Amino acid sequence: MTRRKKETLRALTADERAILEQVTRAQSEPVSHVIRAKEILAVAAGKSYTAAAAAVGRKSGDPVAKLVSEFNRIGLAALLTKHGGGPVPKYGPAERERILREVRRQPVPAVDGTATWSLLTLCRALRRAPDGLPDVSEDTIRTVLLEAGITWQQTRTWCETGQVVRRRKRGTATVIDPDREAKKR
Repeated sequence: MTRRKKETLRALTADERAILEQVTRAQSEPVSHVIRAKEILAVAAGKSYTAAAAAVGRKSGDPVAKLVSEFNRIGLAALLTKHGGGPVPKYGPAERERILREVRRQPVPAVDGTATWSLLTLCRALRRAPDGLPDVSEDTIRTVLLEAGITWQQTRTWCETGQVVRRRKRGTATVIDPDREAKKR
């Protein structure tokens, strides 16, 4: 049995109702989004929090009460999945872009101690740089590179997915795969 309602669901706009109904029918949406949309629609139809939870196979109505409260505050963004615990991500978009800039820079052997980047030499270069990241780890660098679609090649170089330099009779040509975004995932 759920606690007494502290907050009731505000009236849904026509656009919100249409989006919620669309999410409940979508097969490509994450299941958590579909369940939350169904719970909101059930409460909007006049069901209690416990009945709305039972309609989607849940036992307790307390999470529905929290969802309703959040939906009243932020709207449809309440359907999205939040950070699920664990450590808070340490590096944001600016730091990730800094790592990618360093990877794309050609190393200077006299300064960087290498002619090609490895995770260790990238880590050292980023830690030493005045605008660098003093606590960055090799694992963080690897994760950022893989998310950006950059992979380690057998030739000991990092290469962007879907982009290749080919030798031709008249020199070299960069060939870009039109489906590279789909292949990154």
